[in-house]
Amino acid sequence: MPLSLEEVEHIATLARLELTAEEKARYRQQLSAILDYIRKLQELDTTDIPPTSSVLSEASPLRADESRPGLGREALLENAPEVERGQFKIPPVFE
Repeated sequence: MPLSLEEVEHIATLARLELTAEEKARYRQQLSAILDYIRKLQELDTTDIPPTSSVLSEASPLRADESRPGLGREALLENAPEVERGQFKIPPVFE
């Protein structure tokens, strides 16, 4: 399903991208190939395949969830542009 140039421009507008003519042509080809692949996947019969919530084994290879001390206030505020009364000072949103 080849995309039209107008569809690629519309997608670029939605993504707030400014594309050159060369990029539009390249993305048109790449996005069309992706949509063709998705169409092939949709043709597969998956009625006998149970839903999968995860592809990982049930045993988690992650470390144990143990609490550890965090950073102190001074370390957290060390690189803050402005600090007031031990907190980040940010410019007001509403005047």
